[in-house]
Amino acid sequence: MKTFLTFVGTLIALIVAFLIFIYSGLYNISATVPHNSITRWVISKTMDNSVRYHAELIEAPDINDTSLINLGFKEYTHSCMGCHGAPGISRPENAPTMYPHPPALVHAAVEWKPSELFWITKNGIKMTGMPEFASAKSDKQIWSIVAFVKKMTTMTPEQFKALRASEEKAMPRYQQKGRR
Repeated sequence: MKTFLTFVGTLIALIVAFLIFIYSGLYNISATVPHNSITRWVISKTMDNSVRYHAELIEAPDINDTSLINLGFKEYTHSCMGCHGAPGISRPENAPTMYPHPPALVHAAVEWKPSELFWITKNGIKMTGMPEFASAKSDKQIWSIVAFVKKMTTMTPEQFKALRASEEKAMPRYQQKGRR
């Protein structure tokens, strides 16, 4: 019984200390100050495990389908490239000022399964710059982004540039002005 009471007392003391810390305002949440290693680890592990858990039962379509990849190219350049860059295109100047930094998907997407990328794109990630696209895009559009992102991980800057050139060539003249 004494061991149990010691355990409960210790648990209550830890909870009280944690609440005092939270209410003290001592933890600096400024985007100019990175998280400490423990906080970064907790957030990263929580995000990774949450994405994997929620994406577990999602079945991906054929992400090698050329028409899906082509649609994904259009969706990606319109909705994603501004934060994540592309092969041969750096992330914008303000990307390093965002905290956490938006990952360069050319590299980061290698770590994620298609179903996980779909879940992230559809639902977004809390307290990051990653918005949810569920309210603005259909599942097909989101899958097309996933298909293109997976394709992009093996794409050279020259291949991406050629895709952009062919897209601009196919675009009506009135829309070409100001794009580059």
